[in-house]
Amino acid sequence: MENPVIEIPDTIEQLQEQNVKLHVQVAELSAKVKWYEEQFRLAQQKRFGTSSERSHPDQLLLFNEAESEADPARDEPALETVTYKRKKQQGKREAQLRDLPVETIEYRLPENDQVCPCCDGALHEMSTEVRAELKVTPAEVSVVRKVRYVYSCRKCERENTETPVITAPMPNPALPGSLASPSMLAYTMVQKYGYALPLYRLEEMFSSLGVELSRQTLANWMIEGSSRWLQLLYNRMQVHLRARDILHADETTLQVLREPGRSAESQSYLWLYRTGREGPAIVLYEYKETRGGEHPRKFLSGFRGYLHVDGYSGYHKVEDVTLVGCWSHARRKFDEALKALPDGKQKAAVTTREGLDFCNRLFAIERDMKDSSPEERLKIR
Repeated sequence: MENPVIEIPDTIEQLQEQNVKLHVQVAELSAKVKWYEEQFRLAQQKRFGTSSERSHPDQLLLFNEAESEADPARDEPALETVTYKRKKQQGKREAQLRDLPVETIEYRLPENDQVCPCCDGALHEMSTEVRAELKVTPAEVSVVRKVRYVYSCRKCERENTETPVITAPMPNPALPGSLASPSMLAYTMVQKYGYALPLYRLEEMFSSLGVELSRQTLANWMIEGSSRWLQLLYNRMQVHLRARDILHADETTLQVLREPGRSAESQSYLWLYRTGREGPAIVLYEYKETRGGEHPRKFLSGFRGYLHVDGYSGYHKVEDVTLVGCWSHARRKFDEALKALPDGKQKAAVTTREGLDFCNRLFAIERDMKDSSPEERLKIR
């Protein structure tokens, strides 16, 4: 490799000008190297470190002095400790069983045995002892055979040429031509989407209960049941969602296998829309193949109010709304910047830590106001 040719200026002025250019170049290269080092440390932390953004507890001492001064390991008088724990456990158990149906089984002595072993006198009921147990009724699949009777008139059969036929009314099936009842559809959907149970596991579970249902049949039930029944609820919920004045929106990547016309490596997006704290919560998802801002613009058409989002520019396409930034996303940048610093500077009093501490203080205030009314939160803020 040949050595580069270095041109030496002929005059003092040219030498000074070259010196200035070199200083600028060194500063630019140093800044780039520093940036790449920060990105490398941040990438290493994301790859091997914890994903939590929780701050060190020492940073919140201003707000949790009682918690910081408490010493759970310190022994207290044994009598007080036992009494406290018993009361806490009993209250917790009563709360766990409060909303469950209760079946009472009584155990009594037979009348022939209600005789005192000492004097042969009659025994009386002095008190009772109660023990609570949790009972589980396993899932069971049964066949509901719906028989509809058809009626005709015998007089018309004898005297008229036409005989009216009257059929007893019967509810329409959930899915025409299918064995799926409303309860079977609801149970399968809850197991699949509420408890993340794959269809092949459901196939095995139903087989153990005595009925053979292929995962293809179950998949057909999911698709047909959602389009026939749940889509109506979805559309109505979307109307109520647009009528609110505060909404939240976000999007995340999603990979769909065997999608027509797209490879398995294609990246799609699942958009989330939900209401604020006021009234019953409405949470709706929408699947789209791209991240274009036209999707939230179309979905939220007719909405007027505050839209709480991250910094993604696509939400600027939503018309007639006021975009509200997210402090969690802002805090994340401070957290990442702090993690990108060298080990010796992560605990120093840098501007990054000042911003992170500000967010922590803000979040602590908001947690204390979680159950406050909007008027109270506005006053405190």
